Amino acid sequence: MWTKLSVIIIKYRFWLLVVTGLVTAFMAYESRRVELTYDFVKVIPESDEDFIYFKKFRQTFGEDDNVFVVGMQDSSILALAKFQQYQLLAQNLKNIAGISEVISLPSMKIMAKDTANKKFELKTLFTKNVTSQKELDSLLQRANDNKFYEGLLYNKSTSATLLAITMEKAVVNSARRQMVMDDILALCDQFSADTKIKLHYAGLPYVRSIMVKKVSKELKLLSVLAALVTCLILFFFFRSFLAVIFTFLVIVITVFWTMGTIVLLGYKMTLLTGMLPALIIVIGIPNCVYMYNKYHQEFKRHKNKVKAVSRIVEKIGFLTFMTNANTAVGFFVLFFTDIVIIKEFGMVAGVLSLATFVITMAVIPPILMYLPEPNVKQLKHLDFGMIAKARIYLERTVLNHRKLIYTITIVSLGLGIWGIFQIKSVSYMVDDLPKNSSVKTDLAFFEEHFHGVMPLEIVVDLGKKKAIFKQSNLTLLEEFETFLKAQKPLSPPLSILNIIKGSTQAFYNDNPDDYRIPSSNERPFILKYLNNKGENKNLLRAFVDSTGQYVRFTCKVADIGTNEMKQLVTKVIEPKTKEIFESKGIKTKITGTTLLFLKGNQYLIDDLTGSLVFAFFLISIMMAMLFTNLRMIIISVIPNLIPMLLTAGIMGWFDITLKPSTALIFSISFGISIDSTIHYLSKYKQDLKILKGDVVGAVKASLYETSISMIYTSIVLLCGFIIFAFSDFGGTVALGVLTSITLFIAMITNLILLPSLLITFGEGKKRKVLEEI
Repeated sequence: MWTKLSVIIIKYRFWLLVVTGLVTAFMAYESRRVELTYDFVKVIPESDEDFIYFKKFRQTFGEDDNVFVVGMQDSSILALAKFQQYQLLAQNLKNIAGISEVISLPSMKIMAKDTANKKFELKTLFTKNVTSQKELDSLLQRANDNKFYEGLLYNKSTSATLLAITMEKAVVNSARRQMVMDDILALCDQFSADTKIKLHYAGLPYVRSIMVKKVSKELKLLSVLAALVTCLILFFFFRSFLAVIFTFLVIVITVFWTMGTIVLLGYKMTLLTGMLPALIIVIGIPNCVYMYNKYHQEFKRHKNKVKAVSRIVEKIGFLTFMTNANTAVGFFVLFFTDIVIIKEFGMVAGVLSLATFVITMAVIPPILMYLPEPNVKQLKHLDFGMIAKARIYLERTVLNHRKLIYTITIVSLGLGIWGIFQIKSVSYMVDDLPKNSSVKTDLAFFEEHFHGVMPLEIVVDLGKKKAIFKQSNLTLLEEFETFLKAQKPLSPPLSILNIIKGSTQAFYNDNPDDYRIPSSNERPFILKYLNNKGENKNLLRAFVDSTGQYVRFTCKVADIGTNEMKQLVTKVIEPKTKEIFESKGIKTKITGTTLLFLKGNQYLIDDLTGSLVFAFFLISIMMAMLFTNLRMIIISVIPNLIPMLLTAGIMGWFDITLKPSTALIFSISFGISIDSTIHYLSKYKQDLKILKGDVVGAVKASLYETSISMIYTSIVLLCGFIIFAFSDFGGTVALGVLTSITLFIAMITNLILLPSLLITFGEGKKRKVLEEI
């Protein structure tokens, strides 16, 4: 089959290049339509009961992830001149298209009693531009007396204040969000320049906006670095500008095919798919290395260019296909997870892993046919002094020091397993951003002064319609409110109680001492005012459903991580809800974007772990297709499991937490590292047959011919993945560095441990020859 394919490729080389060019042009045209995702990244399966409940919650109470927060800490903001500028800022922000509400100290609304119409009205406290400090102080005192916003807009002890901007739902999940964010930041920057007050920003719209910008930036940076690094390494190895130029051509084609595939599959660019162009470049380059090496080896042997090109397809074609197929399997298994972003990443990476085989076979052999024969200088790398010494060292080590090899392996495994037990699994909302990122420092500001900005929602099901108006239920809700206020990681909760208590205060002419739940005698009069139609209805619907049965407590929480959040929910909040409500037949449910995001990270880790096991199983089956001997299958897998165990151990030793980005390392590494194993074992199988079962001879011959390509490809892959260390995302950095370490260890195990295992456990007639060496 592969002989026939080599004839077809050589005969129709011109048309292969033309078709590849046309497909690439089409993919390049389609890639213009690639979009960055603006939707909430779905990291939880649609079937998850918490996700289903969260969707119902949003239908009932609205969004919880559309608030952008601006904070400052400067007591001079309460001085007349700067307060006027602050008031103007709030007004200008409200006028931006796509902004539905701005809540701040100068724009705060208070409940006022309308005796004539027997209703409460929401009135802006600062109805006009304040003209004197005395007037401002008087209004600020009224604001301070209004308990509704206590601890939410202004921290009296630290002089910190915040401004909350609510975006329309249609804006949050669209490309318009970036334009709205730019308009907001432009106004805020101008305010900061005019007042000399430092501003801090937070909120999910802001974090996502930053993420989108960084993904766009990294897509370009990592692709350029991947192409540059791999081309430089190839020139160092092959000393040929033509080899670099045509490898770069393969890189360009691969990038266009990657971007076009994302569009054709209907996907959008996420943080994961943003890595794909660089990742596919790194994975695809070894194909070129193996082909160039084989071409040079064959040409040096018989000086026949056509025969050398033909041998590439005959000898390397099937192996290249199997290695790319193994890599593709490592990615395709990710498609069978329940996580949308992982499914998309796995599908595109899997398709492109197979496509790299097609691209290299359709481009490299045909181009080599058009190029002049390689000269002596271009073939020098085959006898490169360092490589020759490495071959001798590898051969001597394998033949004479196998006991030492096995001892080092066992000790390393022991240390790796010990390290694995030290691994911690914890994730944070802004985990991937660098420690010195303004997003993290700003988030710390809000956590210090306002307990954080991440949304946490608690819904209380009172069991019956209109149960909210029962005095006993209000008493229970107040007990729960008091409990939540005492929790350090949480901001003071907002709920229907704030409105009811505020109504009592407004009913008694804004007396702060009357911010309380009305008594049984007062309740009919106050509820009559509160239930009158108007703005009150919209205010009520934000915290209680239309039936009066479901009550919402909305809090903001610090970014305390998955472990502490789990402790807070399961060990603190849930037991208290049972204590207060369970005996009364009242149910509670904790939900919100923050909780789902953190739960989603655990889903990712579990799914990636399951995918690795599935990939291991499928790749073992593919190895069985190559080697029907069970012993050979086991031997082939061992050198690729050890690097992953050691990398996991390194994570434990250096306190690198297990999270989605680091869990992804193992699926990628296993699919790539086993490629070298396939190349070596395939050559070993051929040589074993030629040498009539001489295990030692086959090991030596295979090591001599494949070691160059294995070393070259490992160096290319190692350096290629190291470029991810230039990322601004911590997870991407960890992915690059740890994958590089894994592949480096895999190079050593495939060059030293694999041949040693073959000599010790391989089947052959002349294994005893070893003892004489």
